Amino acid sequence: MSDHIALSLAEAHALGCKALSSQGFSAAHTQAITDVLIAGQRDECHSHGLYRLPGVVQTLKTGKVDPVAMPEVIDHAPGVVRVDARFGFSPLAFNLGRPKLVEKARRQGIAALAINNCYHFSALWPEVEAIAAEGLVALAMTPSHSWVAPAGGKRPVFGTNPIAFAWPRPEGPPFVFDFATSAIARGDIELHRRDGKQLHEGWAIDSEGNPTTDPTAALAGAMLTFGGHKGSALAAMIELMAGPLIGDLMSAESMAYDAGAGVAPMHGELLLALDPKVFLGEDAPKHIARAETMFEAIVEQGARLPSQRRFAARAQSDANGVSIPKSLYEAIMALAN
Repeated sequence: MSDHIALSLAEAHALGCKALSSQGFSAAHTQAITDVLIAGQRDECHSHGLYRLPGVVQTLKTGKVDPVAMPEVIDHAPGVVRVDARFGFSPLAFNLGRPKLVEKARRQGIAALAINNCYHFSALWPEVEAIAAEGLVALAMTPSHSWVAPAGGKRPVFGTNPIAFAWPRPEGPPFVFDFATSAIARGDIELHRRDGKQLHEGWAIDSEGNPTTDPTAALAGAMLTFGGHKGSALAAMIELMAGPLIGDLMSAESMAYDAGAGVAPMHGELLLALDPKVFLGEDAPKHIARAETMFEAIVEQGARLPSQRRFAARAQSDANGVSIPKSLYEAIMALAN
């Protein structure tokens, strides 16, 4: 008997929607959250796919998140739009704020979207891809819970603090990267623990500050930044830009707000959108073509562009559907029923 369940994308989406709506999420939140979960599953980003759904529900059951909160979109300044998520999950807040962000970027070349008071569980690439689909360059960043020690330190200060970037291309999907400034994503360590696998050296330390490859010890200790002091500096930048700059929590403050509940982080998110057509005017096609020359120089020597694996997985999932562990399927079905 297979230990996985095969689903079409439509079946997977319907399953996610049924589970979330059964648990009390509004129709708007149900749709927005499920869209993000299925995007991760479709692209074989398993740590950000349906695997996250039980955690979303657990955050709800602690009473931390408002499942029916309607975000407030605020036209804050000529180049800034703010969205108060009102303590709901972030996907709906982004969906509601994105049109105003795009409008402002097209008008003046650059604009920022600050999302406040949101619970965040998802990857950032769905958001920067959505902005790039409008022909705009996109950058996104957010803190999380303080799980990550600074370079040379032994105690958590930073979150996994992901940063994502998207560059629209004339043909095909955009150039996209999305990575945590920690050596590995928190969800991937949890997957290693679930699957009984050891971590790579350099990913984490235990509660005494000693290097460890044991995922359980790592989750009780601290993760490490990638690239030593360079990743640590980027993590600090993200704390500042997506924290104090937009009037929201840093990772340590988010952890304190959690108060031991162990649920999704509550903080803010900063997104930037830039319009090449405003920056470049009639010269835009010429300079966009120069970018394509760089991409070609990368791939012609056998290197791959970031997200190429995801895009290939997406094509396969669009054609053949997805599969999830039977145990996860049964857990989601229990929530749906």
